[in-house]
Formats: sequence, structure tokens, C-alpha cells
Amino acid sequence: MADVNIAVTGVTATARTNGIPLFQTNTAGDIKFTTSVSSTLVEVQNTAHGCVSGDFVDFSNVTFGSGTGYSSLVTQLQNNFEVTVTGVNTFTVNIASASGADIFSSGAADADFMLNKGSVTQLLGTGWGAGAWGDDGWGDAASEAVTLSTQLRLWQQDNFGEDLILLPRNGRLYYWDKTTGFNTRPRSLDSYTSGAPTKSREVLVSDRDRHVIVFGTTPLNSTDLDPLLIRFSDQENPFDWTPTATNTAGDLRVGSGSEIVQAVETRREIIVLTDTSVHSMQFLGPPFTFGISQIAEGTTIRGINAAVAINDAVYWMGVDRFYLYDGRVQPIPCTVKDHVFNDFDAANSQKVIAGRNSAYGEVVWYYPSESGGTGENDRYVIYNYEEKVWYIGNLARSAWLDRGIYEYPFGATHDTDSVAPRQLYTHEFGNDADGAALVAFIDSAPIDIGDGEQFSFVRRMIPDVDFSSSDTGATKEATFTLKRRNAPNETFTTTDTFTVTNTSAQKHTRVRARSLGLKVQSNNTGVNWRLGSTRIDIRGDGRR
Repeated sequence: MADVNIAVTGVTATARTNGIPLFQTNTAGDIKFTTSVSSTLVEVQNTAHGCVSGDFVDFSNVTFGSGTGYSSLVTQLQNNFEVTVTGVNTFTVNIASASGADIFSSGAADADFMLNKGSVTQLLGTGWGAGAWGDDGWGDAASEAVTLSTQLRLWQQDNFGEDLILLPRNGRLYYWDKTTGFNTRPRSLDSYTSGAPTKSREVLVSDRDRHVIVFGTTPLNSTDLDPLLIRFSDQENPFDWTPTATNTAGDLRVGSGSEIVQAVETRREIIVLTDTSVHSMQFLGPPFTFGISQIAEGTTIRGINAAVAINDAVYWMGVDRFYLYDGRVQPIPCTVKDHVFNDFDAANSQKVIAGRNSAYGEVVWYYPSESGGTGENDRYVIYNYEEKVWYIGNLARSAWLDRGIYEYPFGATHDTDSVAPRQLYTHEFGNDADGAALVAFIDSAPIDIGDGEQFSFVRRMIPDVDFSSSDTGATKEATFTLKRRNAPNETFTTTDTFTVTNTSAQKHTRVRARSLGLKVQSNNTGVNWRLGSTRIDIRGDGRR
């Protein structure tokens, strides 16, 4: 996977908040301030503000009466601040310098409240045993409740024409209207209209019939989330969620499983994956709008981004195997299953990312390993659905986008990546790894004759490697390594290593073993090679 770093670093905190959705807007009459002449801390009174610590607020149209320091205070408060909650009706912000004025519950301002960035970890539950060891008393239930702010913040979005529908998992729907300009933040959909869901786990826009659909959501006029409920807006209208005789808004409920984990749209249908079953959701038209039917049970899925649709097929990672839906649900035979699942960090399974690399007919899953110890995606497993082969590797990616509008796919690193945090990479571009040599290799499966009963004798090899796509001036060579072992559980040992170029002819060897292995590798900048039909002269050499 050749890649090029195209990230921009050094983004300021204020600039970072420009795209954060608004969940609430309050007018001047709702806001009061309390300050101290010698302190930068400002207490804000706002009845039932609904904030949690870490939210952001933008104050505007700040006004005070006349007095010492008031002018400076007005200027400083008309800014963006991170909120520290002190009560249901109060929170504090920090201004740049001491106010120079003692004020008690005075002033007024308009306030736009923005959703906080959320947690980078997953709280698995509440009750005794949840949370970090020793946080609470022995035998006491965990004091930290499972809320939107304590859960791993995972965002979903989909296009509604030129506009965007956005959803933080278990949170409100947000809507961004392109006509309002790129400097306008998305607003919560329930601030536009009554009846819209207030909590949802999944969202997508049905491309064929133009409905906004949410999965695992709140019933109409309720704030209690039903993890198996599906709701959809009126056709061509994301602002109308109340079913009537003249619209197509409505709801469905999945009949099995305990929660909807992910929904994936194919060209013919929407595949709804619960923790234990698979369902097909299809557009029927009035009066039912949509219908849903179960197509498999006894399945699993790792997380809300563990499945990807490719044409009419869906591929996903389960708890201990991989699945394919292509009209029927079936496990995918996997030659690297033990490598993946025996070292899988199950506590961070929601971070799994599935993606498609259409240029090479690949499905890729980035996942966290236990041996990595970071709690973040540090490995990948790839299934080539055209060649029906698997390959593995180490690479930290927290997001993936296949080529489409852009010529090459994109991948992003996570906040805590030790090499390049918060970087965006272009993949499959060029022959190097962000300017450094890309270590590329092919390692064969064990080669034997007679079911391993006979020893093999290798007399010579004729390599077949094409370097024609390499950069001009690159050192066009690859290393061939011949390996041997005499028992299935033995480690392969290197017996012969030689360098191959465009002009390399046959290589004479004298290697004898029950099992042989061949590895081809390059580690030079600018090199691009393809392995052809390498010929190996192998002869039987007895049983002892």
C-alpha cells in the first residue's frame, strides 16, 4: 500500500470547532454572567443548559451595563469556549485575562452550544466491574453512567443531495444545509421540526427512494431508545417524521437480536445486521413504504463499521469469522483466521473499520490487536474477493475511503498514533511509503511433494520478476530467499539468498528438505515489481 501524507498540522482549537454541530441555541435573555475582578473564570447561568463538560459554546451579542472593565469583558466573551459544567443551570468558561469587574448574575448574550468531541474509548457497561479497577468502592456499582459523552464517539454521515445528514452514535441527528455556506455549522434536526428522532445508532439515506432512515432509535414523541426500532422520514423530506395519510414516514421493528449493529445499502436492498441475525429491508411503496424479512440467524458482527457493501454483496467481520452475503449468508473460508482472532482486542471492537479497495478487488479490515497494546487499530486483514486469497499486515488506520471522486483511496491515522497522529494519507499512489522505501514481499506456503513423506531436492531456479513500473533511477532488484524445514512444527531456516534483477538468469542451488518455502522481497525506494511464473527444479530424494 503505497501512500503519501497530505495532512495539514497545527490546526488551532478555534478552527477545529468550526464544523462541530450545534445541539442548542439560546437567546440573550437566557444567559447571565458572574465574574470576579481578579479572576479569568466566568460563571454562566443558563437554565437547564443540557451541556456536559467538554462541550463548546459560542457567545455573541454580549451586552452589559456601564462600568469599569465592562468593555473588555464584552470583547473577551464574544468568542468560542470549552465548557466546564458546575450544575444543571450553571457552567464556567475561562477568558484570556482577568475581567477587571465584579459582576453578579448580570449581562446578556446569544449562545450557540456545540457537541463535545466525545470519548476515544468505549465504556462497556455500568454496574459492578465496569470502568477502571479501583475507581469505586469494593462491590459498589460504577459511578460513571453510560451516556453519549462517555461512549466511543463514532460519527456517521450520508448525503441528502448537496446537504449532509450526520449522526454521532446514540445521539441526535444533525443537518447541514449547503445553501447556508461552508462556515455554517450543522444543526440538530429536532431543532427544525417536532417528531424527529432524538437518539439513534445508525443513519443512511436510501438512494433509490430518497428516505432518511435511522436504525436503533427513539419512537415518536419518546426519548427512550429502542435498539431494534427502524424509523424513516417522508420521501424527499428529511424534516417530516410524523406518519400521516398523505406522507410515507413510518417505522418498522426487527424481530430478532438485541440491537441493530449496522445497516448497509446495496443496489437492491438494505441489509440490517443485528448482533445475532441478518435482515433484508426493501422499498415497497405506499401504503407500507418498506418491508423487512429475516434471511439468517446465528451470525455475529464486530462493530458498527465492520461491514461493507460491494455491488450486491456485503462482507463483514464477525466475532470469530468473516461473512459474505450475496443472496445468501455464508462464512468465508479464511486461511489467516487464527492470526486475526487469537490476537484481537475485543474491548475495542467498535473501532474496526471495513473498507473497499476497488482498484485491486479487495476488502480490508483495520482492527486493534491485543499484542499492540494501544487500544487502537494497528493491524489489517485483506480479502481479495477476485482471487479468493487473504493477506495480513501492520498499519494504523482509523478511517478509510475508497477511490471515487478522487483518483486514489484515503486512509487516516488516529489521535494517539506514535508515528503520525491525525494524518490523512493517499493510498496506492507512487511506489514508496510517504517518501521512504516500501518493504514489499511475497511469502509462499510450504512446498512439498508426496504429502511431505519424501524429501525434495532443489537443483536450480529460474526467477521471473518484472520491474517495468519502477521509477526511473531506482535500483531495480529483489531478494529471493529459499527456506527449508523437515517437520511441520519446525521453524523455517534460510538456506540460500540471492538478488534478482531484470537480467538475472537461472540460479543453481543444492537444497534438500521435506518442506520448502520461497520469499521474494524488496526494500528500495522507487521499486515496483510483479512476480511472474518462477520455475523451480524440484526432484524427489527419498524418504530419509
